[in-house]
Amino acid sequence: MATKCGNCGPGYSTPLEAMKGPREEIVYLPCIYRNTDTEAPDYLATVDVDPKSPQYCQVIEPKDIHAKCGLAFLHTTHCLASGEVMISSLGDVKGNGKGGFVLLDGETFEVKGTWERPGGAAPLGYDFWYQPRHNVMISTEWAAPNVLRDGFKPADVEAGLYGSHLYVWDWQRHEIVQTLSMEDGLIPLEIRFLHNPDAAQGFVGCALSATIQRFYKNEGGTWSVEKVIQVPPKKVKGWLLPEMPGLITDILLSLDDRFLYFSNWLHGDLRQYDISDPQRPRLTGQLFLGGSIVKGGPVQVLEDQELKSQPEPLVVKGKRVPGGPQMIQLSLDGKRLYVTTSLYSAWDKQFYPDLIREGSVMLQVDVDTVKGGLKLNPNFLVDFGKEPLGPALAHELRYPGGDCSSDIWI
Repeated sequence: MATKCGNCGPGYSTPLEAMKGPREEIVYLPCIYRNTDTEAPDYLATVDVDPKSPQYCQVIEPKDIHAKCGLAFLHTTHCLASGEVMISSLGDVKGNGKGGFVLLDGETFEVKGTWERPGGAAPLGYDFWYQPRHNVMISTEWAAPNVLRDGFKPADVEAGLYGSHLYVWDWQRHEIVQTLSMEDGLIPLEIRFLHNPDAAQGFVGCALSATIQRFYKNEGGTWSVEKVIQVPPKKVKGWLLPEMPGLITDILLSLDDRFLYFSNWLHGDLRQYDISDPQRPRLTGQLFLGGSIVKGGPVQVLEDQELKSQPEPLVVKGKRVPGGPQMIQLSLDGKRLYVTTSLYSAWDKQFYPDLIREGSVMLQVDVDTVKGGLKLNPNFLVDFGKEPLGPALAHELRYPGGDCSSDIWI
């Protein structure tokens, strides 16, 4: 873990040591207000997740973060061993595609410049993960902000405006050394190396093609990628297209590198795979948490390769949950999975208009770490539709001191 950045947290020496850490008590979520008559700022919500607390499942401390970050089109943040903070970019200030990286001072958070060499940015950007023991970083791509900001248009896919590549960077020289094209790898979003710092492989979730791709280092030092999971589309009626992809929007790995989790935001299911053999993931858990194909909705499923019937709508503590599972975060011990339902406001509005009217939610899923399996906690619901300035859209989940999708061991 990073030196200066790690000083604010417990600084576990290995991923397996981190699994022995104390249970999480609070979770941070960046949020945006929607469906209000005021220009409410973006904010950071602190949610109490301690079952022994009288404020359990409540937003206990919203903080205004809008005025503290004037940078645009930024996504993933990682701490570096130098003490600096590195943030990936989707585009330039005009909304054109540009997969570069911003460096911040780890103590003052002042902008220091770009990480990549001048003129060396990738055509598109989104997420990244680095593995210094192999002198490598790999980044992903979504689309230029001007393409995705107003919603999804099938014509943009036909025009080749969405990403389908991984970029392999030399970690020391800060430059791209290889570009990987993927079979059925349209819109590669979240990328995860195995947590073991010696590992030379990992996984990336490709949203629109609904595939999980495994990337790995060859004996000669180059990198390759292969498809290891395919979520089949469903033939539907009453939707944007005649076939609906799962739309894999987030993935993560347990700290012991045993389980892979991902969310199908459109289909509405959360999945758990045993990756003891990374080349042959095995489905061990599946749970529907809303989605676009629930019974009684506008979408009729005509042909489904996986399900015999459309799933029931999700109701938790008397509330019918709008949207589908999106961002996920796993407890350090791997036993609890937290889920939010908002992807991106323009896409939320297009695919789940109820999210805009009602706000998103945060759910908690219990995980069987022995045999595998997922079970919804019926007593946990954070309803961001009840925020003081109106319904809000909660996104990524982070713990103070590190978590499964932000910590990198060196």
